[in-house]
Amino acid sequence: MHDALVLDANAVAGDLAELFGFEVTAAEHRCAHCGNVGAMGTLLAWTQGPGITLRCCVCRDVVVRIVRTASRTLIDVSGAAYLEIRPL
Repeated sequence: MHDALVLDANAVAGDLAELFGFEVTAAEHRCAHCGNVGAMGTLLAWTQGPGITLRCCVCRDVVVRIVRTASRTLIDVSGAAYLEIRPL
């Protein structure tokens, strides 16, 4: 993985807000691989591929994948043990 291509998830905050319908970078997640708990904004973002890949900032395992096609958007959150959304 090339660190020069890595951003934090705050760089894709607009994309995440569009998909989830609210500002999600403060929502808490737990990495299913290493157990790290943190805000979604702390995930590492790769945006140079055919979609967006968000990886754990500790173990770098994939937590979220987002791919948009002409007819649909696919969101894979299988790398998250949970995503906690608290009411405002």
